[in-house]
Amino acid sequence: MADRIRWGIAGTGGIAARFAEDLGLLPDAEIVAVGSRSQSAADAFGDRFGVAHRHVGYAALAADPEVDAIYVAVPHSGHCEATLAAIAGGKAVLVEKPFSVNAAEAERMIGAARAAGTFLMEAMWVRWLPHFQLVRTLLDEGRIGRVRQVISDRGETLSTDPLHRINNPLLAGGALLDLGIYPVSFASMAVGGREPEGVEAAARMTETGVDAQTSMIFTYPDGTQTVISTALDARSANTAVITGTEGRIVLREPWGRICPVEVIRNDGTAHTTLLPHSGIGLRHQAGEVGLRLRAGELESPVITLDETLTVMRTLDRVRERIGLAYPGE
Repeated sequence: MADRIRWGIAGTGGIAARFAEDLGLLPDAEIVAVGSRSQSAADAFGDRFGVAHRHVGYAALAADPEVDAIYVAVPHSGHCEATLAAIAGGKAVLVEKPFSVNAAEAERMIGAARAAGTFLMEAMWVRWLPHFQLVRTLLDEGRIGRVRQVISDRGETLSTDPLHRINNPLLAGGALLDLGIYPVSFASMAVGGREPEGVEAAARMTETGVDAQTSMIFTYPDGTQTVISTALDARSANTAVITGTEGRIVLREPWGRICPVEVIRNDGTAHTTLLPHSGIGLRHQAGEVGLRLRAGELESPVITLDETLTVMRTLDRVRERIGLAYPGE
């Protein structure tokens, strides 16, 4: 693998632009190609970020010999198709969260990558932020004892336009897959990537038929519980707390961005750490891809493909509980 990882981006929307901006802070990576459904969109993105190779269609992007890795940044409903095209082209793939619309798609994507021997990873970008790395270290060191409860929420006020992707069932819209995936993944990290034994959920739906608000409770065989809420039309406290037998870890708003990590032990002692950081934070996952490619590895131990699949199965169970199905499923 070359010293610099040459990236292609599938998609030209907001998250693609933020990834391109943040990748500029990574010294061993560069964007060399972009793929879009239209030439005009590919050209506009290429002009904005100085990208030389501009392709119509994701198969054309995957066939570009100058590309080492592809970041899939299309709407949720297109993740599977774009990922399979990239795998067929022999590229390493970083797939924006949620990894897929459902577990069946995730299984296809993972199966294809493993059969082809290509790298594949979910772009759950917050899992590589410095304060998340600190949380993992604290858990591994047993600083709060055995985890017994996780409480987290992610609520924002997003577009009310019924044609916007967040409200569009054809694009797998709704709070759960767009925002709820964050606290669900956080809880998965906190409990060691285990799949819950029990899943309960309730939701309030939009007029377009996707979830505006969803609340979830997951239970595990050892009695551990996670309590999660998400909403797309109400800004919540956006905090996260992991409680263990010897204390708790508290992340205050905005816990999905760089924020202080507070450890409060049962004896009353407390310590707060705020780690320095620059940029948006999307580059860290790209750095992880480069690290694993140079090591000859096909997935990341930070969020394994098995854990990604477990999260997708859990989201399927939540959607079953709230009666949310997307067209074509």
